[in-house]
Amino acid sequence: MKKFVTIVIATAAMVACTTTKKAESTQTGAQLLLERLDTLRQKGIMYGHQDDPFYGLTWEYQQDSSDVKNVCGDWPAVMGFELGGIEMGDAKSLDSVPFTKITEEVIKHYNRGGIITISWHPRNPVTTIDGGGLAGQKFPEGTAWDVTDSAVVKKVLPGGDSHEKFQSWMQRLSDFLATLKTSDGQRIPLMFRPWHENSGSWFWWGEAFCSVDEYKALWNMLQDKLLADGFDNIVWAYSPGCQDNLTAERLLDRYPGDDRVDVIGLDGYQWTPEEKDVFIARTKQNLEVLCQVAQEHDKIPALTECGMKNLTEPTWWTSTLLPSVESYPISYLLTWRNYKEEWFGPSTSKPDAPYFVEFYNSDKILFLKDITK
Repeated sequence: MKKFVTIVIATAAMVACTTTKKAESTQTGAQLLLERLDTLRQKGIMYGHQDDPFYGLTWEYQQDSSDVKNVCGDWPAVMGFELGGIEMGDAKSLDSVPFTKITEEVIKHYNRGGIITISWHPRNPVTTIDGGGLAGQKFPEGTAWDVTDSAVVKKVLPGGDSHEKFQSWMQRLSDFLATLKTSDGQRIPLMFRPWHENSGSWFWWGEAFCSVDEYKALWNMLQDKLLADGFDNIVWAYSPGCQDNLTAERLLDRYPGDDRVDVIGLDGYQWTPEEKDVFIARTKQNLEVLCQVAQEHDKIPALTECGMKNLTEPTWWTSTLLPSVESYPISYLLTWRNYKEEWFGPSTSKPDAPYFVEFYNSDKILFLKDITK
């Protein structure tokens, strides 16, 4: 009898295990990534870095190199990748990174156990000559920062003069995203953060250049296209910019809706040492509002872009950034790229490196080793 009971219990356990695996297998890549983001933020705040594996302040395109890893011995938990230029069929992104390298590094970081976030700064479809590059040679003519035409969003929506062109641009984006897959053909779960910093007016989709309804229609058009193409691996992130005295109403001004957003974030920078106190106060106030709104809407909060330009305050990591974020249950923060003329991450060649190591050692901040234990 005891043996029989043991067999029954063992069989039940096997059935339960099999059932659990079947349940897991029916979850989409986006659902699995969302669960992971929510679980990990109970441990701490993940650190992310834009364009991390491609170049740094003293190197470029070296195998398995990273300014972050070279400073602290670990990869960022989150890596950001930019797809501006894919809409034109270009071989390189607007940051001059070959798209083949982006595909390669996205797959490598996913295989390490890391998390991927994608941004897209498409060129201005009204002032860019299709198939012929930019309308002019001087930045920002023809780029995402070209706001000389104040009705671009309206023109790319159905019925607009540039709608057909933009449909082809969205298809090129879709074709590239389809390359981000594992060796067995599974699409890699990733966050996608289109039309960001919409609360400002430096991009052609900024609030001065489209109505609330037009902005939402732009978001929906792109999202509906990618969902129709089968991208159930995408976590959608909405991120306006940090603002003085942010309110929930202001944060949600152009919010596409709970059924269309998974992550709510903010982008916020410190540009000079003199802005330290303002940056800390604004970041704390903004994150307070962000986390409250995210909780009410059952979304994941994040500081989707941040940094201090050129780290002119070497202690910034521990004296400014950490105190600004450590009390808030955000999923991650992402510092922008290390370009030789303008950088936001650490480097072994700069005096902020030892302070970044202190930041790395904080039990509040998570890197790759912390999220793959």
